[in-house]
Amino acid sequence: MVVETNEHHTRPTKVCNQLKTGAVLTKLFLTSKIALAVTNNFSSGPSTIMPNAAASLLQSSLSDLKLVRRGKVRDVYAVDHEHFLIVATDRISAFDCILPTAIARKGQVLTALSEFWFEKLGDVVPNHLVTTDLGKMPASINDHPELEGRSMLVRRAEVFPVECVVRGYLVGSGWKDYLRTGEVCGHKLPENLPESAELPEPIFTPSTKAEEGHDENISEAQVRDVLGAEITDYLRDTSIRLYSEARNYARSRGIIIADTKFEFGRDGNGQITLVDEVLTPDSSRFWPADSYQPGKSQPSFDKQFVRDYLETLDWNKMPPAPPLPDEVAIATTERYLEAYRLLTGKSL
Repeated sequence: MVVETNEHHTRPTKVCNQLKTGAVLTKLFLTSKIALAVTNNFSSGPSTIMPNAAASLLQSSLSDLKLVRRGKVRDVYAVDHEHFLIVATDRISAFDCILPTAIARKGQVLTALSEFWFEKLGDVVPNHLVTTDLGKMPASINDHPELEGRSMLVRRAEVFPVECVVRGYLVGSGWKDYLRTGEVCGHKLPENLPESAELPEPIFTPSTKAEEGHDENISEAQVRDVLGAEITDYLRDTSIRLYSEARNYARSRGIIIADTKFEFGRDGNGQITLVDEVLTPDSSRFWPADSYQPGKSQPSFDKQFVRDYLETLDWNKMPPAPPLPDEVAIATTERYLEAYRLLTGKSL
């Protein structure tokens, strides 16, 4: 072990790094405006909520099924000619890098919230969900207990190559575009809006669907060039309706949905359906309504907490990504679980 020395003391480098990390975490927790039990425990000792490696899943492995795609979070398998299995793991990504640390129960939250919204918004548009009940899935799936609560059997669909983003607040890349041009994806906005301002009306701001790297904002006109006017109009109108209904409900539950993204495809019958995940902390910005103040960035119930921690490190945001301390991983789990509790009225 390397030892750093000066005329006053001798201290192991490892200990110095631990002290530095502890100071960063203390500051991060103290500046967070979402009060959670785990953060309250941080300064006085280890949290009572400990990470459970056995309960976490970083990567699924199903030898009986063909792996179609392994994304940043989800593993997708072909079940038969009509169905896919989507497994939500506990992987988390930031700055387009997958971190080596699992966020316990994250996949369960993503699956349960998607199921909740699919049912709640089912009158707006059909969706691809068949079941999340492992017992109702084929034998090649239901003999894998590690998939319980984190798997969706879905109908296959040919997914449109566009992410349908709806923004109700001025934040993220939209805020940066507004500062530069006064517009967001071709939408001219009023002058002098502050960061995190609520927009007069939700706006449709589609983006490319990138397999790797960043999605890029595109205009509605560009979507028309790819999909045609009729489909583009339908996706825009349906996305805004989905967002508006979800936003109004969530606000009554104490959460602001600042923005979100939807994905659509055509099923085997040619019907346009809602696919992938819906209105989760991974696909949306969730803010606590009681602390909302325009003019600055907002605390959130999503992985922004992880990004904030990573910004304190000497890391070039290129693979391999650094591991997360237990305290950050646990606090992130708590934020996901709290979002689910507030939105559904249930504990997961």
